Amino acid sequence: MRWPNEYRNQCIAKTEEFLSLSKDVISVFLSFIPVLFILITILILVIFIIYQDTPIVRANNRSLSFLLLVSIKLSFLSVFLFLGRPVDITCMLRNITFGITFSIAVSSLLAKTIMVCVAFKATKPGSSWRKWVGVKLSNSVVLFCSSIQIIICMTWLVISPPFQELDLHTYPGTIINQCNEGSAIGFYSVIGYMGLLAAVSFVLAFLARTLPDSFNEAKYITFSMLLFCSVWITMIPAYLSTKGKNTVCVEIFAILTSSAGLLACIFLPKCFIILFRPEMNHRSCLLGNKT
Repeated sequence: MRWPNEYRNQCIAKTEEFLSLSKDVISVFLSFIPVLFILITILILVIFIIYQDTPIVRANNRSLSFLLLVSIKLSFLSVFLFLGRPVDITCMLRNITFGITFSIAVSSLLAKTIMVCVAFKATKPGSSWRKWVGVKLSNSVVLFCSSIQIIICMTWLVISPPFQELDLHTYPGTIINQCNEGSAIGFYSVIGYMGLLAAVSFVLAFLARTLPDSFNEAKYITFSMLLFCSVWITMIPAYLSTKGKNTVCVEIFAILTSSAGLLACIFLPKCFIILFRPEMNHRSCLLGNKT
């Protein structure tokens, strides 16, 4: 496309703007960071598989830990859908992918917190909570919470899916190649449901942080959900006030920061004990028994 110059005596080509992998230095940086975190996530996953039978990994349901690691890795991978020239298929997959993967991650943390509370209730003599101790409850929580997000995303895709659009009016002489969300209600429903899951997880984890349990993760979940909510609450006004590739950078930053926060808060303490304090990786230490 062309537009007239300032003297209106010649047509010049309009500049096309999008987050190019070959022309923007920031794109190289934003593609390097998720690769680095993906490798770190894989390393942590390998460590957990090797030490899967130790008390520190088995505490608070190791299958949920594996699921959480996989979902975090997928959230890092979803960053690459935001890089490069937008097309209809990547526009549809962008927010759907990170919405579902984050919902699975936060649902796993919610299930972990619920299991801490149930395990504490079940320790009381004659407690009826003992029948809820096990993987069925945690799997049901993850499946139920994730299914709601999947339904929201599928409804969004059916009614008004995101699509590629060319913005010719925001900046004179520049064509902004971007994704139109299709339905603002769909987009904010996905973000809002993620926020709801994170808020519920934060409240439960905050209440359960002092409960006695073998390596009670609630305090780490509390901090991770606080970080998660802070990032996405900050992201909304930044998202609304930017245009073009700056908007994409805001989304990528929010995804990377919240994913890295979950990875660091939940798994680094365990990895530190496994690798550097193996004497603490015993059931007696986790239960606080010094004898």
